[in-house]
Amino acid sequence: MANLTDNTTTTLPTGLEKPILAGITLETAIKAVVILIAMIILGRILRKIIIRESKETSLTWIINEDTADIVFRMFVLGGITWSLFEIGLMAYPILRTTVGNITFAVGFFYFAYLIARKSKDYFIMSAGRRPSPDVQIKAKIFYYTFITVAFFLSLNFAGVSTQLSALLAAAGITGIVLGFSAQTVVSNFISGVFMYFDKPLNIGDPVKIGELGGVVEDIRILSTRIRAWDGTLIRIPNEKLFNSNIINLRRYPARRVDVRIGIAYSADIEKAIEVIRETLDEMPLVLAEPEPLIFVEDLGDNAVILSIRAWAPSEKWFDVKTELISKVKKALDEAGIEIPFPQRVNWFAEPLRIKLEKET
Repeated sequence: MANLTDNTTTTLPTGLEKPILAGITLETAIKAVVILIAMIILGRILRKIIIRESKETSLTWIINEDTADIVFRMFVLGGITWSLFEIGLMAYPILRTTVGNITFAVGFFYFAYLIARKSKDYFIMSAGRRPSPDVQIKAKIFYYTFITVAFFLSLNFAGVSTQLSALLAAAGITGIVLGFSAQTVVSNFISGVFMYFDKPLNIGDPVKIGELGGVVEDIRILSTRIRAWDGTLIRIPNEKLFNSNIINLRRYPARRVDVRIGIAYSADIEKAIEVIRETLDEMPLVLAEPEPLIFVEDLGDNAVILSIRAWAPSEKWFDVKTELISKVKKALDEAGIEIPFPQRVNWFAEPLRIKLEKET
């Protein structure tokens, strides 16, 4: 006779033994709503207080409207978290962690991001209207370091850090591929750090890098941006920049102006040099120390080449050079000293015969 008793049991998957909302009562729901409303109201009150105090304090970098908004968001997120905890949703399992752990981790990383961004802005603002590259790079390094630490702490708070080793082991091949793909990024980052300590250029410096030239607009962790002489933007990866010959045109306060000019062989060299020297003495931006030099550099095919070497403030170098060429040309013309143009003498092995025809 068959046994009519069925002793088999059915086991539900973890987390599905009972409905999620089975433990919520009217009392807990009302309590959760009251907590959320109270936290929102308290956050608004504190926000108004901070904004009012920001108008009367000198510590505006920390007590301002941005800080008030961050505090308000913290209270709102705290109210949501507390309300979910009251109704029991925070303990609901997801994979090997809970909703509460994930919520706290997301909130922690979000506010860490806000604090890091605000701190970076403070570092830059406290340096004045035109912060130096050192300040900007320090602020960026602090920002990325803070964000990275906050990210790993968030993973730990979320309860998934224990599974990271297994995930990394399973993705070993992918990691190797990504490592090769990201080697350029890492190289640019390391080059940027080395350039920070080497300091070959600053924001606002006119520079020449190989065949490129312009004014440094920004120095970032991975690349440097240069505004070319024609107004276009040039982005140079830090690795390439670090391995290039960098010519900083304004690193030192004075820069030499080199001009070569030719005079006729029949001209008086001493007189020409004296005229040029008087012209330089009349130019206020030509420095008296180091003293300008004027000398015969070469005997060219068509002219005696005089070399002029004068020093000028680096920021006025281009203006001094263009003015010097113009004034020296004018002064030599007034002194009757010829600046010859190229001439050629043609010699023929046999005399030329010219036939003249009479017009009829």
